[in-house]
Amino acid sequence: MWFRLLVLGALVTPPCLLTPSAWGEDLSLTLRYQQETSPGSGRYHRLSRGETWAPQETALIVCDVWDLHHCLNAVRRVEEFGPRLNQVVQEARRRGVTIIHAPSDCMASYEDHPARRRAIETPKATDLPPEITTWCSRIPSEEKGVYPIDQSDGGEDDDPEEHAEWAAKLEAMGRNPRAPWKKQAELIEIDATKDFISDRGDEVWSILQQRGVKNVILTGVHTNMCVLGRPFGLRQMARNGKNVVLMRDMTDTMYNPQRWPYVSHFSGTDLIVSHIEKFVAPTITSDQILGGEPFRFQGDERPHLAIVMAEDEYKTETTLPPFAAKYLDKSFRVSYVFGSDENLNTIPGLEVLDEADVLLVSVRRRVLPAEQMEIIKRFVAAGKPVVGIRTASHAFSLRQQAPPQGYVAWPEWDAQVFGGNYTGHHGNNLKSMVRLAPDVTKHPILTDASKEPFAQGGSLYKTSPLQPKATTLLIGEIEGLPAEPVAWTFERADGGRSFYTSLGHVDDFKNPAFLRLMVHGVHWAAGLPIRQELSFASDRTAYEQHWSLMPVSHSWEAASWGVLKDDDGAGWYRCAVRLPKTWMNGQSLTLRVMPEDDVLTVWLNGVELARQTVSEAENAEVYEVPLGAILPDEANLLVVRVEDQGGDGGLRHPPVIAAGNAKLKLAGFWQFRLGNGDASWSNMPLPARFGASTDVLFEPQ
Repeated sequence: MWFRLLVLGALVTPPCLLTPSAWGEDLSLTLRYQQETSPGSGRYHRLSRGETWAPQETALIVCDVWDLHHCLNAVRRVEEFGPRLNQVVQEARRRGVTIIHAPSDCMASYEDHPARRRAIETPKATDLPPEITTWCSRIPSEEKGVYPIDQSDGGEDDDPEEHAEWAAKLEAMGRNPRAPWKKQAELIEIDATKDFISDRGDEVWSILQQRGVKNVILTGVHTNMCVLGRPFGLRQMARNGKNVVLMRDMTDTMYNPQRWPYVSHFSGTDLIVSHIEKFVAPTITSDQILGGEPFRFQGDERPHLAIVMAEDEYKTETTLPPFAAKYLDKSFRVSYVFGSDENLNTIPGLEVLDEADVLLVSVRRRVLPAEQMEIIKRFVAAGKPVVGIRTASHAFSLRQQAPPQGYVAWPEWDAQVFGGNYTGHHGNNLKSMVRLAPDVTKHPILTDASKEPFAQGGSLYKTSPLQPKATTLLIGEIEGLPAEPVAWTFERADGGRSFYTSLGHVDDFKNPAFLRLMVHGVHWAAGLPIRQELSFASDRTAYEQHWSLMPVSHSWEAASWGVLKDDDGAGWYRCAVRLPKTWMNGQSLTLRVMPEDDVLTVWLNGVELARQTVSEAENAEVYEVPLGAILPDEANLLVVRVEDQGGDGGLRHPPVIAAGNAKLKLAGFWQFRLGNGDASWSNMPLPARFGASTDVLFEPQ
């Protein structure tokens, strides 16, 4: 492997052959970011804006691209994108960008390196931000979001047998298998005459200030841990006023697909990038500096699925994203596009279709600006797959009206794209039953389809007759009325595949038959094998399979909206707590928990806390927290196991941590898991600053 790594490094294209740029040429960048469709909606437009950065006011930080790592697959991915990152570094340096190499915990290897001495000798800035030397687990803007992945196992995605062999190899090399890094990977060239080496937040900040740097580009690994949290990472740069971006194709996550949300490793990275674009900083790609195309891992073979939602009738903006997250993110790279909350006839972010492979449409009677309609027509004309649900049959037409000036309709959309013939629907009071169409039981979309009829969630659409090249899969029937096609495929004139179903009512998303139909339909349209390992588990099963968010101050019966009704037994709660050093000044720390009739066991950073007293006045159990058990100014993992012995179970009153007169009430969301569990549930393999999510972090204001 290491011979191959060195060969890859030797094959890096010399910077003089990358672009014709000259020293000092401005950086013309397209910053991608996400903005809420309206305050509190929870939906986001993916937007972009152009900016021009002066190289002398810009720094590029290479974060933790170590020579070795405890995760073998992480090493392989660095091997793969490292040469491209080196090209970025070379070209940025050539234009006059300040390059800072930041391989954390490796400064001993660079003690005499000129780039390290240059960082040490940089005069300390007079405006050092508070806590610039510490890890940053969250910034205020992230409090609005739900952290998208579970990384509490450390994120390793190795094959267990390979991982064991790799750990033995590291040990034979004299390296610590859990932290084997000694320096930055040789793939990334360090210019001894110009660059800086530092892993200290105050040093990096001083370099930026001394050189007049306003703009910062973060690259390296791992996005969800070090790139976000280091003292020189995205959060610190964003909250302290730097114009910071993540280079999203020059990074990688630590995420194990065997953990929630059970998506591919690359989808895990996409979810973290999306979180960053919403709450932390915009992103760019390496081609904006090098030209060509953005980098993509060779193993990332996912088609890009764009889901476009703009209808007010069936609330698919609330049903399709969780459906896709649960059933499609494993096979697809998914982008969400929402209609404007302010202007009915515009869909911001449609430009994503120019890079998408598959389109899923849930739009109702929208006419669009000419340039937006052209994007959709261009996608269809390219022969790319289109999937439609419910109102997609009349997505871009008005009822016997001309579009407003400047807007364009597509009245032939239904016939041309889906082979349909929508003319209205039967009354909502007329309930229809859906069954398989005759002679199509062997179609791939109907794999594992039940032969038993099922009730449709909404009204039956009038869709017949279909175009000759349409193949009906399901039909809907109302007693005494003609049957209507409910789901079909269509071979378009442009050669593209289309799949459409008039199902898609909110109630349909509760029906496993519909969910299976949709998953298979999207896979078929994209030309992917039909997935047969799908599990349409109950909501209760989710609480048993993985950690889920649960509000503390309610029983788990109430907080689960009745899913765990009358559920006795064991439940586990965990959160992260960050306390300042000032709380540790010789004062004893206590944790107060009100158990009511439940039996509690409490751990802090994996150490079980002994119950010291019972406060009868507060009806609370008091646990003394040894000062050595908690890390000041760091995230600390607090776990509470609740044994419910009858009645309502759970943490119905928020625990309180106190140091003298200072108190922190742990009221809000914790992570919760149902079951007896084992010793591993009381801790994480890595420190909480790496493994805990931002949405369960508590700290004093």
